[in-house]
Amino acid sequence: MSTATLPAPEPLRARLAVHIGELLRLAAPVIVSRAGLMVMMAVDTAIVGRFSAQELAYYGLAHLPGNIMVGTGVGLLMGTVMITAHAFGAGSDAECGRAWRRSVPYALLLGVLFALVSLLGDPLFQAGGQTPDMAAGGAHVLAVLGLGAPGMMLYITTGFFLEGVKRPLPGMVAMVIGNLVNAALAWALVWGHMGLEPLGAVGSAWATTIVRWGMGLGLVAYVWWMRDHDRWELRRPVAGWWSGARRQRNLGYAAGLSIGVESGAFAALGLFAGMISPLALGAYTVGLNLTALPFMAAVGLASATAVRVGVAYGRGDRRDMALAGWTGLGVTSAILAGVGILYRSLPEALGAIYTNDPELLEAVVPLIAFAAWILIADGGQTVMANALRGRHDAWVPTALHFFSYAVVMIPVSAFLVFGLGHGPHGLFEGILIASVVSVTILSLRFARLSRH
Repeated sequence: MSTATLPAPEPLRARLAVHIGELLRLAAPVIVSRAGLMVMMAVDTAIVGRFSAQELAYYGLAHLPGNIMVGTGVGLLMGTVMITAHAFGAGSDAECGRAWRRSVPYALLLGVLFALVSLLGDPLFQAGGQTPDMAAGGAHVLAVLGLGAPGMMLYITTGFFLEGVKRPLPGMVAMVIGNLVNAALAWALVWGHMGLEPLGAVGSAWATTIVRWGMGLGLVAYVWWMRDHDRWELRRPVAGWWSGARRQRNLGYAAGLSIGVESGAFAALGLFAGMISPLALGAYTVGLNLTALPFMAAVGLASATAVRVGVAYGRGDRRDMALAGWTGLGVTSAILAGVGILYRSLPEALGAIYTNDPELLEAVVPLIAFAAWILIADGGQTVMANALRGRHDAWVPTALHFFSYAVVMIPVSAFLVFGLGHGPHGLFEGILIASVVSVTILSLRFARLSRH
């Protein structure tokens, strides 16, 4: 071995330390922002669950398509963070601003479309095998949630722009304030405090809708009045926002379809739960919420990983692209392993946060304990998918997601639930199997591309 090769491990360790530091610095506020979405749902779930198990079933049913639309919107708008990160890495500040200006009308368009789809809840739920009472109750909640969709899309795309230019803190602040306001509104509207009429699950939907508009408009106002708005040319007129954003949208199409397929698969499992019983749907709602809460930390780390990979891509640094991706996977796995230990240790205490109904609690506790096994695989797959998208590998991750969640998870879960009689537990067993398949094939794809 020549002496020239001896110092090589030190630069690798130094680069790894830089990647971990940058990843955590970028991810910390993004994690709060992403986790805040699920914290808002967790608070609403707990408030509605303690109000009535039946209202919790309506709430859970409405959020099945609601989560599909939000998740699909996140994916469709992901081109904003990708283009912004690439432009930022290449030193093109004006292109960063153009990416945001093009994304705002697109975000509003998506929000209006989602709001219109939300009016179709009753026939959709009945087509999905729900009883007329369940379908009507869920449809009412969904229609109110849909009114907040444009505000949510504004918040997402503006937050993506800020993350792409390495300023994720404002999105975090908006989410923290939004959660505090949502908790107060939901408490008043669901239970009828402060002289208001108790609205149950619909009250939580109104609280969420009001807060989503507040967060979206608030973050847009922040960007508009940033001190260095001239640097990014943020106030230039929007010209050719549709034709000029073709590449931006194309990146988002793959991500939107990927997340939409995954969200749709989980919604299908929710319909399976509803076919078992309202109690099973309530248990699935609580168990999935507790699974999704730490998953949002993985989504934040995945977003930061995509930014790190995208910046390296903009520089043309292949070695740093690979290191950024594997660092994201390692850090995410370590964090979620810690959460998994907590879930295995305290399932009863966690379940009691959501309900005081003995039957519902009995159904929820084993799901929480089992969710510990899901976290690492589920978090890892979203990190690797974003690492691939950060280096412009857009459509293959989508195909792999479709295979894992549509081809594997839905039929396997249906067999475990209806064929083997595993009940709601079978749904979570199906999630675990699909997540292991997904993280494995996405990691193999990233490893293959990293060698070239």
